[in-house]
Amino acid sequence: MVPRAEIVLFDLGGVLAEQGVTAGMRDLAGLDTEEEVLSRWIACQWVRRFESGGCTASEFAAGVVEDWSLSASPDEFLESFRGWAVAPLPGSRELVVATGASATVGCLSNTNVVHWEDRVSTWGLVELFEYPILSFRLGCVKPDREIYELAVRAVGCPPNRILFLDDNEANVEAAREAGIQSSQVRGVSAARDALRRAGVL
Repeated sequence: MVPRAEIVLFDLGGVLAEQGVTAGMRDLAGLDTEEEVLSRWIACQWVRRFESGGCTASEFAAGVVEDWSLSASPDEFLESFRGWAVAPLPGSRELVVATGASATVGCLSNTNVVHWEDRVSTWGLVELFEYPILSFRLGCVKPDREIYELAVRAVGCPPNRILFLDDNEANVEAAREAGIQSSQVRGVSAARDALRRAGVL
């Protein structure tokens, strides 16, 4: 029997907030599908480096422009990139509050200092998280095993008593391999359904 989760960790983009990468990068790179954008984005060395805190915003922008052969300049790309962390989805705050009534809540997110400081930290969700676990602060990114091990250590809870909700299948599978209960969800409604199935709501 799966134990009831004591801690719920939400991904941000794609679960509690709009996923800005797909639309923004699809337009800039001229790619056709969301899947193509996301798979290439996740594998990009400059994305991994920036979201693990390993380079500056300027280095990241220059690297992405070169790597993706973009027609935009690094400054133009960075200006566009700043706007990709759009807003929390309707109902996200209410869901986190409801979850917090029966479990400790946090986030486990691949993000970067630009999006966090310019946008995400002002959304009104941050103060609801007991554990804001962020890739750029940890020095590693999902779906690498290390970030899940560090998350388990940070919350001080057995991994099988943690429920992780993410929109990316690779991230969910990696979390499961680390012993964490995990569900792939997209948006607030799907997250709520997963929390109900898990007995949290």
